[in-house]
Amino acid sequence: MSNTVNLIPPPFKVGNIEVQQVVEMQSPLFAANEFLPTADKETLESLRPQFEPWAICPATGKLVLAIQTYILRTTRHTILVDTCVGCDKVSGIAPWHMRNDRRWLQRLASVGVSVDSVDYVFCTHLHGDHIGWNTQLIDGRYVPTFPKARYVFSKKEIEWQADITDENRKTAYQQSVVPVIEAGQAQIVESDFALDDEVWLVPTPGHTPGHVAVHVKSAGVEAVLVGDVIHSPIQCAHPQWVAMPDSDPAMAAKTRRSVLENCLAENHLVLTSHFPLPSVGRVTAAGSDFGFTFQT
Repeated sequence: MSNTVNLIPPPFKVGNIEVQQVVEMQSPLFAANEFLPTADKETLESLRPQFEPWAICPATGKLVLAIQTYILRTTRHTILVDTCVGCDKVSGIAPWHMRNDRRWLQRLASVGVSVDSVDYVFCTHLHGDHIGWNTQLIDGRYVPTFPKARYVFSKKEIEWQADITDENRKTAYQQSVVPVIEAGQAQIVESDFALDDEVWLVPTPGHTPGHVAVHVKSAGVEAVLVGDVIHSPIQCAHPQWVAMPDSDPAMAAKTRRSVLENCLAENHLVLTSHFPLPSVGRVTAAGSDFGFTFQT
């Protein structure tokens, strides 16, 4: 990871809502041809000059991915959207396994967010890199990191866990979701849940069955936190290229194109989870597919 990457980018506004990114990590993570298994190898290779070094690492061919949380300070609430990898968590992905780097919490504190000041935690889905800081290990047991928060989970996503066979995902659920439910802090909702007129969910299935995007709107400005609908800006140019973790590849590709089309048509600000920083921007037209212009 470059030392020049600012893991606490400046806040910005969506109408009257202040948005602050807090990044846990940004680094080359997965080989592009492995993470995008349906990508045409020749086309992917031809794109490297366009996306190196900021989105593809020239030395390794790995995708450069951010893992981050968005803080929404609305007129009523302080909301976290997704909580990264966390610490002391068992993971099948080596860089995420049993991390002991607690600087993400320090970064939250540095922008004025204490663990007691969070009103809601929204989880776009239940993969380990989006729920890790839901809990932390204290005295040998996982407990909710944010003791006064309601954690909002999609009902369909919770139900999906009943049939999951992947051991890594079962473990992530046990570590980072079950303790929240047992503490009585879970708010399990339908996929079109609205917190109020400023924050609501839209179902975006495919990456996982209960995946949701978080929409925010204030003073006539709307933004969409897309979670893992899309992982890399490369997929804007080729939205049919599915990601390795997509549980329903065909549905994921259909949802991705639909979300990109809607964000383009409505000129929504798009807040991505994994695009390299600055991670935020707008969808542009590029022939029959799309581009992405970062907010500066």
